[in-house]
Amino acid sequence: MESTKQEQRGIPLARPTGKGLLERLFKLSLHGTTVKTELAAGLTTFITMAYIVFVNPNIMADAGVDHGAAFVATCLAAALGCLLMGLYANWPVGLAPGMGLNAFFTYTVVQTMGHSWQVALGAVFLSGVLFMILTFSRIREWLLNSIPSSLRFAMGAGVGLFLGLIGLKTAGIVVAHPATLLHLGDLTSPGPLLAAICFLMIAVLEYRRVFGAILISILGVTLAGLALGLVEFGGVFSVPPSLTPTLMAMDVRGALDVTMISVIFAFLFVHMFDTAGTLMGVAQRAQLVKEDGRIENLSKAMKADSASSVVGAALGVPPVTSYVESAAGVAAGGRTGLTAVVVGLLFVAAMFFAPLAGMIPAYATAGALIYVAMLMMGGMAHIEWKEHTESIPAIVTAIMMPLTFSVADGIALGFITYVVMKLFTGKHRDISLSLYSLAAIFVAKFVFL
Repeated sequence: MESTKQEQRGIPLARPTGKGLLERLFKLSLHGTTVKTELAAGLTTFITMAYIVFVNPNIMADAGVDHGAAFVATCLAAALGCLLMGLYANWPVGLAPGMGLNAFFTYTVVQTMGHSWQVALGAVFLSGVLFMILTFSRIREWLLNSIPSSLRFAMGAGVGLFLGLIGLKTAGIVVAHPATLLHLGDLTSPGPLLAAICFLMIAVLEYRRVFGAILISILGVTLAGLALGLVEFGGVFSVPPSLTPTLMAMDVRGALDVTMISVIFAFLFVHMFDTAGTLMGVAQRAQLVKEDGRIENLSKAMKADSASSVVGAALGVPPVTSYVESAAGVAAGGRTGLTAVVVGLLFVAAMFFAPLAGMIPAYATAGALIYVAMLMMGGMAHIEWKEHTESIPAIVTAIMMPLTFSVADGIALGFITYVVMKLFTGKHRDISLSLYSLAAIFVAKFVFL
């Protein structure tokens, strides 16, 4: 009755205080969620992507990076990225160093092209800065729309194939052969056998929707190696190792070399299209798409992602990107940035598990690489296979990444093939100005570098 009288007199009614600070920061009630639900969603997302704290340091160690520093950098970069995404964009998305991009960093830029890992980090930094510039301007939309969808899907699939080859090679399932180039390894050896078991465990557990399937499989195979005497127990908890070996170790001046142009573009394109696809997919599941089709805070989410990559390079990791595994947390009810903040805090806690990370053998992480690679190849299903001017450049892009052992070369050859096929089949109107420019740059790269 009193409320009715106040309303009649024009006196504003008292607003509910909600749940205090968390309600004001994340607008939980507006998004139809609760603190308890967001905490559970954050834990779910973290467990589905926690494998990166074991996999990424192993890959970076192959580039000559100190394993302990790489571990801490991975945890810190992921934590800061998640906190930025949660507090700034209010999105339930977890971030960490990108799978595929870390393999390109180590096995192409460092091992194949011969650059130091410091120069490779410089290229990551520059690509992140470019991504930020694109994100803060309208150039991003122009570039995203001007690159044909077939090439975008092919980039993701090609990175998957490249990652899969890395996993098979690391496990010893595929080995070099002087006559046939590649050959099946000895599957009776412990390493290849345990890697294959790890992959199959992940595939079966994921199909059955077992919570934390990848993490369970990696730890399970590690325990098997421990029982067989292949792994030495080094403890579980410790003070985090020093970050000094990688902190601000990037060589930006060295990355400004003309030979690094294609590398910077490769980091930029794969990161940008992967991020856009992930964020749009998660937005649909998290009910962040408004009635008019606009996605709530999409620009802020892209800015948080691009800024995280710059910060990650300063800490010492490959591009930090949004993880599609965030969909698991959204499925568990995550709707706001509180989910991402929980993920970030859990990555901070993970820094105290350095001895456990150091115990994880290469064959255990190889199984995870192979599985993630196969998921990434799913984008090829969206290509117009009957339209050869679309499908053939896409195939060239995807296939040439693993065959040349270079994401950059695969992208370059795919773009050139697309422009040539469209130009000489009477479909030149499908070629945007940006495609002409990029194809010309890539042709110059192959001719002069």
